[in-house]
Amino acid sequence: MFDVAVSEITSSRWDLQHEIARVAEYGFESLSLWRPKVSDLGTASAARLLGAAGIRVSSLQWAGGFTGGDGRSFTESVDDAVEAIAAAAELSAPVLVIHSGCRGGHTRSHALRLLMQAVETLAPLASRSGVSLAVRPVAPQAAPGCSFLAGLAETLDLVEGFGDPSVRLSLDLWHFGHDDQFAHLLPRLAAAAAVVQVADRCGPPSPAADRLPAGHGSLPLERLVGDLVGHGYHGAVEFDPVGEAVEILGYEGVWQETRLVAESWSDRLAARRYGPLPSGIHADRGSRRGQFRAASAAGVRRSHASSHSGSPG
Repeated sequence: MFDVAVSEITSSRWDLQHEIARVAEYGFESLSLWRPKVSDLGTASAARLLGAAGIRVSSLQWAGGFTGGDGRSFTESVDDAVEAIAAAAELSAPVLVIHSGCRGGHTRSHALRLLMQAVETLAPLASRSGVSLAVRPVAPQAAPGCSFLAGLAETLDLVEGFGDPSVRLSLDLWHFGHDDQFAHLLPRLAAAAAVVQVADRCGPPSPAADRLPAGHGSLPLERLVGDLVGHGYHGAVEFDPVGEAVEILGYEGVWQETRLVAESWSDRLAARRYGPLPSGIHADRGSRRGQFRAASAAGVRRSHASSHSGSPG
């Protein structure tokens, strides 16, 4: 019922070659790529290995920071995004995730002008390359200083205002799964989103909160994904938990459980739409689900992955 992908950010200490070898083993067909890992291997080599393994790329993360908050100039950030678009095209990645950057000492209106100028510059190249630019808002309480785009409605207005099919939305349910406007915005979200990221959490988003595996927190993730699909969303659903629970469970455990969770969501969504599945199909899917869950309650340390700066928020 939806295209399931797992993110390289989840398995932060594995390299891309190792992930490629494990993706099919754990039942995934799509992988969300992280630019530092691609660079370590080389874009051409990564494309060859992915193609030989028959693995599709759901997205490439990330480019942006156009406001200069990370120390780069506007021109340097745009040039980097041009390189990222070329890499996405070579990797057959349909989506490049775009972070706006923080205000960086600018007024908010000027920061917005810088983002719009950058996207207007990049959109024609992205369109020619067959790549969508997916602008990613970030809940301000979760990642202060990472982005000035802090709301779904304002990001939708921005994306829709370009009137360009290559400019889309990256929707992170960890950041906005409890947003009061979500239900009201649902038709627009489903139409604008190029990729949806999935991770769970307990309590409100905050810098101290891990991105938990789906089902380990309180977000209504299955319902939200089902609602998006029901309203016409047909892009990838990327599972990208990061943090202490992932380190405790182990990457193998998280990937295995994620596959089972995604299959169960898809089965139930299909059953609601088309009727119950024949008896016996996927009967064993529930047998292993949750066997790793008890481990998430153990330990209180912050992990390498949870503090990783590769992807804001």
